[in-house]
Amino acid sequence: MVLGKITDEGVADLRSRIGSYYRVDRPIEVATRDAIYHFVNSLGDRNPLYVDDNYARTTRYGCIVAPPCFMTMVQHVSGLKVGGLPGVHTFHSGSDWTWYRAARVNDVIACTFRPVEVRDRPSEFANRLVISYAESIYRNQRGEKIARNRGWSIRTERQTAKEKGKYKDVVKPKYTPEQLQAIWDAYDKEEIRGAVPRYWEDVKEGEEITPVVKGPWRMIDIALGSISLTGNEGGHIYSILQRRRHPADSYVDPSTGLDDQPHRGHWEDFMAHQIGVPGAYDLGYHRIACLSTPMMNWVGDDGHVKKLYGEVRRFNVEGDTQWFKAKVTRKYVEGREHLVDCEVWAVNQNDIITTPGRATVVLPSRSEEYVVPC
Repeated sequence: MVLGKITDEGVADLRSRIGSYYRVDRPIEVATRDAIYHFVNSLGDRNPLYVDDNYARTTRYGCIVAPPCFMTMVQHVSGLKVGGLPGVHTFHSGSDWTWYRAARVNDVIACTFRPVEVRDRPSEFANRLVISYAESIYRNQRGEKIARNRGWSIRTERQTAKEKGKYKDVVKPKYTPEQLQAIWDAYDKEEIRGAVPRYWEDVKEGEEITPVVKGPWRMIDIALGSISLTGNEGGHIYSILQRRRHPADSYVDPSTGLDDQPHRGHWEDFMAHQIGVPGAYDLGYHRIACLSTPMMNWVGDDGHVKKLYGEVRRFNVEGDTQWFKAKVTRKYVEGREHLVDCEVWAVNQNDIITTPGRATVVLPSRSEEYVVPC
């Protein structure tokens, strides 16, 4: 594994790339029923709006639509694609989404991608880190804007993070039968609003939204997230070609002599330890997609999740459980839109907030003409 260093020259080179548009390689271009299904399946999302033709035809959309973060399958937005800093690791660390309309089944989706900002600062995890911000805008076949995402990733030196060992004392959890039962009970309590409108007038500031639990995270859960969101990387000859193009992003396993990429840290403890992570861990943009689930459940078919901001601050390793929660902080009207702001967050089994964020939704109103984006 190439042990790259963060240098002033490397950071300057990254900054020189700001504003340039990058080609989107082999994306998911069509929101087919199967593509939507596989994405929903990877999230464990049970909303029938995404998978049930008969149900979806009765909604205002008239057909199956894709979940908001499905756009990640078209292009996940982080600094990774920008390149630079060879041999320096990349962790997706957050997303700032705005959605203008839903993507309907069989929509053809195109996007643009460009880096927009680079920050350089000290780090407890690896002494120094670089944050690379990028932006994608997604449009359908009619040229209508579907979404905008500003995503960012943290770049850290692998060897430095391993030596500092910030998370060396973190161990995978072991659950009692009673703890597991509490998780199963939380799954059973999940509420999907569906066809029953949630009117803006009925919302109260300070009210809490029913949590959505995910976990305990097993290897299959991590793998499904990885495949659904990064499946366009390809296998066999495609992975070999990728390593030839980016040799510094390669690692030779000392036990087998086989060359592979550090992305394997998502499903292999050994590789995770090489980059300073306590064990195989989830993908950041998959966790952000999970953060949108309680909001979509809450607004129902007649609502619209307009904005979602989330920061991936703690690793979610195999065995961890995350509760995705939300609370209403403000309700107001702008123009003809009846809006609700919410605090959203994910908290693990140790009561540590791993993913703080915020959201804005549009709800139907009893007193005004129905104005919710389609």
